[in-house]
Amino acid sequence: MTDLTHQPAWAKLQALASEIKDAHMRDWFAADPSRAEKMQAEACGLFVDYSKNRVNDEVMAALFDLAKAQGVEHHREAMFGGKAINTTENRAVLHTALRNFSGEPVMVDGEDVMPEVLATLEKIKAFTASVHSGEHKGYTGKAVKQIVAIGIGGSFLGPKIMTEALKPHTHHAVKVHFVANVDGCHIHDVLASVDHEETLVVMSSKSFSTQETLQNTLTAKAWFLGQGGKQEDIAKHFVAVSSNVKAATEFGIAEENIFPMWDWVGGRYSLWSAIGLPISLALGFDNFKGLLEGAHDMDKHFRDAPFESNLPVILAVLGVWYRNFFDAQSHVMLPYYHYLRGLPAYVQQLDMESNGKQVTQNGDVVDWQTGPIIWGSEGTNGQHSFHQLIHQGTSVIPADFMLPLNVPNQNDTHHAMLASNCFGQTQALMQGKTFDECYADLSDKGLDEDARNALAQHKTMPGNKPSNTILFDSLTPQTLGALVAMYEHKVFVQGVIWQVNSFDQWGVELGKVLGNQVLDGIQGKAESESFDASTQHLIRRFRNANAPS
Repeated sequence: MTDLTHQPAWAKLQALASEIKDAHMRDWFAADPSRAEKMQAEACGLFVDYSKNRVNDEVMAALFDLAKAQGVEHHREAMFGGKAINTTENRAVLHTALRNFSGEPVMVDGEDVMPEVLATLEKIKAFTASVHSGEHKGYTGKAVKQIVAIGIGGSFLGPKIMTEALKPHTHHAVKVHFVANVDGCHIHDVLASVDHEETLVVMSSKSFSTQETLQNTLTAKAWFLGQGGKQEDIAKHFVAVSSNVKAATEFGIAEENIFPMWDWVGGRYSLWSAIGLPISLALGFDNFKGLLEGAHDMDKHFRDAPFESNLPVILAVLGVWYRNFFDAQSHVMLPYYHYLRGLPAYVQQLDMESNGKQVTQNGDVVDWQTGPIIWGSEGTNGQHSFHQLIHQGTSVIPADFMLPLNVPNQNDTHHAMLASNCFGQTQALMQGKTFDECYADLSDKGLDEDARNALAQHKTMPGNKPSNTILFDSLTPQTLGALVAMYEHKVFVQGVIWQVNSFDQWGVELGKVLGNQVLDGIQGKAESESFDASTQHLIRRFRNANAPS
């Protein structure tokens, strides 16, 4: 593959960026009344208005040309076809198979994975039904009322954030609590709030040895035994999502209550797998399946739609435009819907763990910027804090605004105010406010000329700040599935353009290894000399603080 910066489309985009750097979107809207209509796309229940971006038709055409030249179409088919596109681990990347309802086989190394995928879905369905009906009972004969879901990373964020987002769809037979942090305060507080006789623990770890997840599960086991349960009762109160059947059964989990994971599903893409068992327990299996169906619809759209109307591709190339030609270091996500407040954290892991890379697929150090910093929070809260930086700061910070057109359990005034803030912010970011406009506003404030000029300067907002607005009728399981899959495919497209492997995470792995080594040092199982001087000092201070008195 030709290096990114040597592509003709790259040179074209550099020239276009120089041409339009001083152009203002406000003038483009004034000159072209049809701009908003031309720069919108809709699919799978999602409507995207990307007209408030610093692009014109020529820029978009060049961005699509760059995506094609970098082989997005080829890599897309390789992913859906089960090829080992995760080259550093020689693995296929098939989270799309987990939501494949086409009836078509998906082959990995000559074997169709769909029978096992569909069998696992049926197992999730049956187990969910047994818990909700009260058929699955604890060791004292009581039905399960509380679920403690223990995981970390993708095994935690996906299930937690999806159930939060779909709270109006909650199945009230059980209450699900999510635990990830190895800080013992969290697991202690959760366990203190539940009755062990009515509690089911779902442990999610592919290896059954992830440090944080295993420790929290061992703490839950000790709590259960300390409350009166016995080792043989573990089987009725603990289930696992893991590929390490041996370790799970040795722990005490019944083999029939171990749900499989596969090497071709990365952690940050795993909510569609049995990792989503807590979602099914929290919302009901039909709603979990709806989530999968929405994602499958987006998969079909991503695979079939031309680039010019393809939602993930459009968002991806816009991100490349700002990251590589405007030096935008971050991208902010602003959901204007309380239940969707966790989505920025979900996409943060998805994007930054995937494309936070510094070498190409071939192992060469990149000569261009890759993944941006992803951040954000609820829109209206942000308006009273960090929106200041977006409006008047010196950096270009592209933004995604998200809003459901209809919401449950709200009166018209609340939702109209929410929508007005969302739309008003995108307008203000694009339009800005000139010095002359600010100066005119101060005409009746009793200020002398120097004070008026000075204050007008402080109130001036340059505008020309880019944003996308993403609307949907309501946040159903299907809509949420499509929304998450859209961001998955956006990240994939950007990874292809930047020539990085979006599906490994060696930085994360190094942190795990070093954390375990330092734990050995703290516990006296490793010589302190094996650590750098700073780490030795920190370990010593910690051990002294925790030494027996």
